[in-house]
Amino acid sequence: MDHWFWFSSSDFAYAFLSIVLEGVPFILAGVVLSGLIDVFLPPRLLARLLPRNAASGILLGGCLGAILPMCECGIVVVIRRLLQKGLPLSSAMAYLLAAPVVNPIVAISTYAAFRGQGPLEMMLCRMALSFVIAVVVASVVHFLQRAWVLRADLAMAPVVHDHHDERSGEDKVAAAVRASTGDFLDVTVFFVLGATVATLFNTSVNQQLIMPLAEDRAASVGSMMALAAVLSLCSTSDAFVAATFTAFPSAAKLAFLSFGPVVDLKLVFIYALVFRKRFIVFLIAGLVVLVFGLCAFLPIPDFR
Repeated sequence: MDHWFWFSSSDFAYAFLSIVLEGVPFILAGVVLSGLIDVFLPPRLLARLLPRNAASGILLGGCLGAILPMCECGIVVVIRRLLQKGLPLSSAMAYLLAAPVVNPIVAISTYAAFRGQGPLEMMLCRMALSFVIAVVVASVVHFLQRAWVLRADLAMAPVVHDHHDERSGEDKVAAAVRASTGDFLDVTVFFVLGATVATLFNTSVNQQLIMPLAEDRAASVGSMMALAAVLSLCSTSDAFVAATFTAFPSAAKLAFLSFGPVVDLKLVFIYALVFRKRFIVFLIAGLVVLVFGLCAFLPIPDFR
C-alpha cells in the first residue's frame, strides 16, 4: 500500500461483519445476565453479600471476573444493572475494568497465543497488570461523587427494599426477557458506531506506519496502546493479534493487552450508557497515563 489511506468497500464490509459477529455473542451474554440480575437478584441479598469495608469491596470487585467472566462488549450493561441493585460505585468500577481480562477464558487464550514467547509470564503479567489498573482507578473513583460520575438516571443511590416478589416463574422470565431486550437495543447502537470507526481504520489506514516505532520502548508502548484502541478487538481474542507483533517488546504487547479491553472506540460509545461525558474523558485520560506509565517505566523483561 503506497498511500496512508485507501478505502475498499468489500474489505470494509468483511471486517465490519467480523467485528460485529465476534462481539454480538458477548453482548447477548451480557444482556441475558443483566436481565437475570434485574429480576432474580434481590437488592437486600446483594447488600448482605458485599463487604462493608470499601477497600475489601474494591478487591472483591476486581476478582469477580473469575466467577462472572464477561467480555468488555457485555460488561457495561451488567454494571448498569448492578448499580441499580445497589452495588457500590467503586466495586462496580473495579469489576468493569478487571472482568474483561481477569477471568479464566482470557487467561487460557493469552497462554495459547504466546506459545514460544513466554506464555506463562505474559499471562500472569497481563492478569496482574489489569488487576492493578482496576484497583487503582476504582480507588480514585471511591472519592468522587456519584452525580459527577454517573448519568442522571443512575446517580441517585438506590433505595433497597426488602419485599416479597409475588410474581410467578413465568412472569419473572418474561420480565427478564423484556429487560434483556431493552439492554440489547441500547448497547447495540453504541457498539455499531464504534465498530464502524474501528473498521474504517483497520481497512483503510496503512498500519505499517507504526512498525518503525518498535525500537523505542516509550514509542512502542504508546503506539500499541493507540492501535489497541482503534482495532477494538475482543479481550478473548486480542492476544492472538498482539503475539504477531514480534518486533515489539513485551512491555508494548502488555500495554496493548491491558489498554484495549478498557479503552477502545466501541467502548467510548458504550460507556455513555452509564457514565457522564465529562467522566468518560477523565477516565480515558487517567487510563492512558496509568497504562503508559506502568508499561513504559516498570522493569518489565522481554519474554521473546
